[in-house]
Amino acid sequence: MDGGASGSGGGSGSGGSTGSDGAAGAPSDDGGAGGAGGAAPSKDAAPPTDATADTPAGAVSATFDFAKGDNGWTADFSDYSVGQTRAFMELDAKIAALPAELGTSATGFMIQGNNHSDDLFMFFARALGPADGVVANRSYQAAFKVVFASNAEEGCAGIGGAPDALWLKVGATTIQPKVVVQSNMYVMNVDKGAQSNSGPAASVVSTVGNGKPCVDRTSPYVSLTRSHVHPGKVTADATGTLWLLVGTDSGFEGLSRLYYQRIEVTLTPVP
Repeated sequence: MDGGASGSGGGSGSGGSTGSDGAAGAPSDDGGAGGAGGAAPSKDAAPPTDATADTPAGAVSATFDFAKGDNGWTADFSDYSVGQTRAFMELDAKIAALPAELGTSATGFMIQGNNHSDDLFMFFARALGPADGVVANRSYQAAFKVVFASNAEEGCAGIGGAPDALWLKVGATTIQPKVVVQSNMYVMNVDKGAQSNSGPAASVVSTVGNGKPCVDRTSPYVSLTRSHVHPGKVTADATGTLWLLVGTDSGFEGLSRLYYQRIEVTLTPVP
């Protein structure tokens, strides 16, 4: 079915949401898609590396740098009608060169869509398992650091909503987050909340506003860092597998394009 685009080419938080805007350049070392089932990761996906050198006992920590390929993440799209084709929605996701204004020759994981449905969810998912240190049937709390480039200036008027009315969400689930068809709509099989609302599978971090005022609408890309602790807990299944979820929920009824540069995650064991 026409469910989305597949990826190709191939955080440690502290008790709540924090946001820090990076400069318009390459992030510093400290800050910085397919059908209903998603796409298979590329064979040359780089293995994760430690996100932090000092993590709690039993914690699982990993960093995924999209300058090194898709790192096993897959992209997909939900919350639009089966009758709205991929071409009409302008859905795409791939490893691509970062925008020139960031001043780097590195690549990122580009994802875009035109929110004709007024509710488009553009997301990435990845499994972690025993090879990453996840223990079967153990519960964890997930802390994320997401580095991405956005050209959504703040304070602008937009179609249905402002261009920065995309809410970044992160979370973790026991089952694979994927797209299913219900009532002639492509929807998620997990509850990630609607637009600015959080859900058990994903919680709101911030908008994707890049800190630039809406003056001349030049829409420069700016590298941003967002850190967040997902308040719920996730329990690995009997095989020691759980899934990470990162995406944006849109209230802007136009084309949005983001470049994800790096995702860091720390899973801390909880009762």
